[in-house]
Amino acid sequence: MNREETLERLGSQEEWDILVIGGGASGLGICLDASSRGYRTVLVEQSDFTKGTSSRSTKLIHGGVRYLEQGNITLVADALKERGRLVKNAPGLVHPLRIVIPLYHWWQVPYFGTGLKIYDHLSGRFSLGRSKVMGREKTLKEIPALKSEKLSGGVLFYDGQFDDSALAVALAEHSAREGAAVLNYARFTSFLKEDGKIRGGIVEDVLGGKKYEIRSRAVINAAGVFGDEIRQMDNSDYPNMIVPSQGAHVVLDQKFMPGDIAMLIPRTDDGRLLFAIPWKGKLLAGTTDIAVDTIKLEPRPMEEEIDFILAHLGRILKKAPVRSDVLSAFAGLRPLLKSGKGTGTASLSRDHQVKIDASGLVSVLGGKWTSYRKMAEDAVDKTARAHGLPIRKVQTMDYKLDAPASMEGSGNLADSLHPSYPVSRQQVVDAVREEMACTVEDFLSRRIRLLLLDARAAVEAAPAVAAIMAEELGRDQDWVDAQVREFTTLAEGYM
Repeated sequence: MNREETLERLGSQEEWDILVIGGGASGLGICLDASSRGYRTVLVEQSDFTKGTSSRSTKLIHGGVRYLEQGNITLVADALKERGRLVKNAPGLVHPLRIVIPLYHWWQVPYFGTGLKIYDHLSGRFSLGRSKVMGREKTLKEIPALKSEKLSGGVLFYDGQFDDSALAVALAEHSAREGAAVLNYARFTSFLKEDGKIRGGIVEDVLGGKKYEIRSRAVINAAGVFGDEIRQMDNSDYPNMIVPSQGAHVVLDQKFMPGDIAMLIPRTDDGRLLFAIPWKGKLLAGTTDIAVDTIKLEPRPMEEEIDFILAHLGRILKKAPVRSDVLSAFAGLRPLLKSGKGTGTASLSRDHQVKIDASGLVSVLGGKWTSYRKMAEDAVDKTARAHGLPIRKVQTMDYKLDAPASMEGSGNLADSLHPSYPVSRQQVVDAVREEMACTVEDFLSRRIRLLLLDARAAVEAAPAVAAIMAEELGRDQDWVDAQVREFTTLAEGYM
C-alpha cells in the first residue's frame, strides 16, 4: 500500500462503485469483500486503520459464551462458524486458545459444563476442540496461579486468539491487491448529492490538507461509534441508533499467571465475564462494560475500571496485582445497537444491522470482530441490490490472509531499538513503505503493539522510531521532536 499513489488515484476523477467510510473491522471487511467481487472500491479512514474500537478488543475471536447464556443462539452459532473460517483462512493471524473457567461453587461445574457442550455442538465442523469438565487438581495443574481454597473444579474450552490491528492491516493490504484504493488519515467531510440521492462524498487528506471529490454509485457508512454522526451528515433529523459502551483492559507481567492458557472468570460484580489471557508475552485482562455519553477517538480507562479488573483478579489469583504492576491500560468504545430491552449496556445486542436510508446511504451498525466477514458479506449483498450493481458471488468464505510484514521481528535484542523488546529497524521501514504507517503512534500502537504491552517501553523506543520514520518519509528534526512529544503525551494515558 502506497499512500501517495492512492491519493493520486483519488484525484484522477475515477468513478467508483462503492465508497466505504471507516477503516475498522467492518469497513475493512467490506472493502475486501467488495473489491474481491470486482467492485471498484475506495475506503477512507479519518485517522489510522483501527485507531478506534477495532484495535482495543480483548484479542479473542469467539462465539460468545455470555451470549449463549443470554439465549442468543443464532449470534453464537454464526460467530462460531466465522471463528472456524478465520482460524483456517488466517493461520498466521488467528490461532486456537485454551481457556479454563475456574469454578468455586459445586453447582457451577455441571452448569457451565453443560453450557459449553452446547457451545461445542453449535460450532459443528468448525470446532477448535472439545470442552471438558475438570476436577480440582487438574484445574490447578492447568493454572497453578489460582487460589486453591474452595475451588471445586473447572471447565476447559477453546476459542480463537488474534492481533486485531494485524488482521486489519492484512485486510487493507489484500483489498489493495484486489484493486481497492485504501487510505488512512482521510476524513470524510460531506456527501455529494443529486436529486436527494447520494452520489459520493468529499474527503480531506488530513496530512496534506487537500480535498478530493469522490464520485461513487454507493456509499457505505462503516464508521463504528461514529456511525450516527455520518448518518446525520446526510439528514440531521435522524435519531441516534448507537449506544457507546466503554470496555477497558489492563496489561500485566505474565508472572501473575504463567503459561499459554487463558482464564475466564464467569461472574463479576456487574454480571459480566472477565478474561485473563496470555498475549505476546504479557497477561491481558478485561473487560468492563460502562455506558458513556461522549464518543472519543482516544478514550481513557477510568480509574474505577482499572481497580475493578485488578480487584477481580486479586480474588482468584495467588499473587494479587496492584496498580503499580500495570504495564499499560487501554479502553475502547463498542458501537452497540440501541434497544428497548434491558437497562444496561451488557444487555444490548452485539449483532449488527444494515440500514439503507432514503438517500441511498448504507449504514452498517453494531457487530463485533468475530463476525466482521459475515457483516461485510451482508452489507455488500444489500448494497449491490439497492444500487443496481451487478450481482456477484461472495469470495471471502475461503479467502487466505497472510500476516503483515511489520509483525515479523528479528527476535534479536542486540539489534533492537529497545533493550527489552525485539523491535527492528526493518519493521519500522516495512510499516512505512508497505502498511501506511504515518506517525510514531501508528507504528508503536498498531503495527507492533508495544504501547499496549508496555507504555513506558514504548516511550523509550519513540525517539529511535521517529528518526527512522523521518528518513523514510522525508521529514526533518522538527517533525521528529513533535512526534516524540505527541506520542509521549498520548502514552501517559496508558500508564
